[in-house]
Amino acid sequence: MQHEYEINELIKEDSWRMFRIIGEFVSGFDALSDVEPAVSIYGSARLKPNDELYKRTEEISERLGNMGFSIITGGGPGVMEAANKGAAKAGANSIGLNINLPEEQAGNTYTTRSLTFNHFFVRKVMLVKYASAFVIMPGGLGTLDELTEVLNLIQTYKIKPFPVILYDADFWQGFLDWMRRNSLANGYISESDLNLLRICKSPDEVTETILMWYSKGKLSGKQAITG
Repeated sequence: MQHEYEINELIKEDSWRMFRIIGEFVSGFDALSDVEPAVSIYGSARLKPNDELYKRTEEISERLGNMGFSIITGGGPGVMEAANKGAAKAGANSIGLNINLPEEQAGNTYTTRSLTFNHFFVRKVMLVKYASAFVIMPGGLGTLDELTEVLNLIQTYKIKPFPVILYDADFWQGFLDWMRRNSLANGYISESDLNLLRICKSPDEVTETILMWYSKGKLSGKQAITG
């Protein structure tokens, strides 16, 4: 099977592609301008509905939806589906930002608002731009990519230092230990970078962490959320 490698093939159509990229940004901004306050939830697309983590994701999302948050996901299966399902049960905005892939990622059926992007970087901007907190469920390379992008944006003051929550201590503790033993020990990151992360072990902890942030008034100008 022959693949097209998009970035490597930006040659003669570069200028026209730029217009299509701008069009994706404009469409995203128009479609999502009214969704704040929102929480973006990331995690594995391979998670099955009978998995306990699926149920916990759905519960977290439903609770946040009942508190007045829109829920934003990548729009696909697994964790994304569970989060959109919980939001839909709460009657909240359930937003899916899908991506065109060579092996098509089918959108889940629990979104109330859905967009499909051709470019990963446009989609990633939209996942971050309207979120006031980030919940990172267990996942693979895509989840790690999204996690480190969020941390880098906060570290470099490109976005406000919103809560970045890692759910499931058993899954994430090894990653954090590695960061301390290697990146922090060698001076490649600061302690304050690691302090951006909070491990939560239950849906209660997730919602309490986000509500605590709001109760401290750290989101000046944002809509208040109540439990």
